[in-house]
Amino acid sequence: MSNIANALAEQAAAAPDKPAIILTRRARSGQPIQSKSISYRDLNARSERIARGLSAVGLGPGVRSVLMVKPSFEFFALMFGLLRAGAVPVLIDPGIDRRSLKTCIDEAQPRGFIGIPLAHLARLVLGWGKAHVRQMIVVPGNSWLDRFAQPLGTPLARIEALADPTQALASVNPDDPAAILFTSGSTGIPKGVVYRHRHFQAQVEMIRAAYQIAPGEIDCPTFPPFALFDPALGVTAVIPDMDFTRPAAVDAGHIFALIEQFGVTQMFGSPALLDTLGRYAEQKPCRAASLKRVLSAGAPMREDIARRMAKTLAPGVPIYTPYGATECLPVASISHFELADTWALTRAGAGVCVGRVMPPNLVRIIPISDAEIADWSEVSALGIGKIGEITVSGPSCTDRYFNRDAANALAKISEGERVVHRMGDVGYFDSNGRLWYCGRKSQRVETAYGTLYTEQVESIFNTHPAVARSALVGLGERGRERPLVWIQLRPDQQWSTEINQELLEIARAHAPTERIETFLTHAAFPVDIRHNAKIGREKLRLEAIRKHAVK
Repeated sequence: MSNIANALAEQAAAAPDKPAIILTRRARSGQPIQSKSISYRDLNARSERIARGLSAVGLGPGVRSVLMVKPSFEFFALMFGLLRAGAVPVLIDPGIDRRSLKTCIDEAQPRGFIGIPLAHLARLVLGWGKAHVRQMIVVPGNSWLDRFAQPLGTPLARIEALADPTQALASVNPDDPAAILFTSGSTGIPKGVVYRHRHFQAQVEMIRAAYQIAPGEIDCPTFPPFALFDPALGVTAVIPDMDFTRPAAVDAGHIFALIEQFGVTQMFGSPALLDTLGRYAEQKPCRAASLKRVLSAGAPMREDIARRMAKTLAPGVPIYTPYGATECLPVASISHFELADTWALTRAGAGVCVGRVMPPNLVRIIPISDAEIADWSEVSALGIGKIGEITVSGPSCTDRYFNRDAANALAKISEGERVVHRMGDVGYFDSNGRLWYCGRKSQRVETAYGTLYTEQVESIFNTHPAVARSALVGLGERGRERPLVWIQLRPDQQWSTEINQELLEIARAHAPTERIETFLTHAAFPVDIRHNAKIGREKLRLEAIRKHAVK
């Protein structure tokens, strides 16, 4: 099965009446959650109609099309329809900076633009894809703008009406492009990652094997693209009623009620979202007794977040954190049980343990360099305990960015017929074969007395009871940077000379931090829009420069 969309047809044949997607709406206190569902039979039939209609208007094999539709039955039917047609959907986080969004769309050079009316209005006003977009398709957005949609493009209903049931659906090869998924852009302008059909297939198989996901389970994906794996896993996706660009602000009561009402067995959420759920459960005891596992990604998991969330679960239920990136996922994985065993080392500055490499990946650590590495023969892997850049090769490892030759040269290494991806992360292996993450390579601070890594430094200062989180940045020229640490206090705390002195004492007690002397406070760190978990240290560095905090 080369095309992951074929899994939808298989589920429709095996369990036609089983719900594929359940959409929910938050209910008033004490009332059941309102919902509506679509069966595998109906979702498959609609995606087939859409696939044939798209082909009829020229959005067929290899043709790129931006998809900007809110989580809905239409979103999932369109995504599978595009894949079924052999077209290449382009997915971009809608909440990124407008200029970056325009750059991403222009780079993708899409022929099609499929979106709700608001997305089409933004396309016209801001000139998104003006040079390339030729086919515009409007999807109802359930807002007052729908009444003005007609001049914006062809209605989706008309596309479906064009479907010819006798038309054969496109066949694809494993190496054919399947989608372009843009990175979150947390450390720069987002890059379009080219996914081939074999990459999606590999991800499904690795996730199924690693977490023993069985057909018939119920998933609550708080990051909607993750729900696209569910049909291939034989799982029903229950979509929560939330703002997916602000997962940290989720209505925790709605999530707990959803888990109970629908018997959810699996949930996917960022650490920021799990933190919100865990803190809510401390104030208003909640249980998520039906969950068999929780998956979390987007940033390293903190032990205190996992511990609070675990109190809502049945004994022995694991919280897994798969390590990876848009370019390569999953790479490694750790449960919160093993995370707890390693947390004392994390608090002392060892970095964050991200677990063991998931087979059949090959992970190697190479010396840190900002230069291009064309061939693997130019480097040698580092030994146990040596910090370097994390590299990965494996079946889910993508091989290029779209229209980003310079980024490809910096991120990819040839090793015979294999492509090795440079993760842009720094870390090391311990003597037990576990992988440790120390931070982003681009966010390291190179001082005159050595290199500092964000996760090692920040984990030390995060031990202070008044600190919610911290962020290391460096000022000045590389090699002579002067480190400072931003501090975000807990909501019930206020900055004082006492806290400043206590942080200085913590710094002097650990080798990685003993020369750090400058702290700044920040009300709320900038974070990525996808998971609300990655700290925008580049923005914090610019703020520090503006404040002239270090002379």
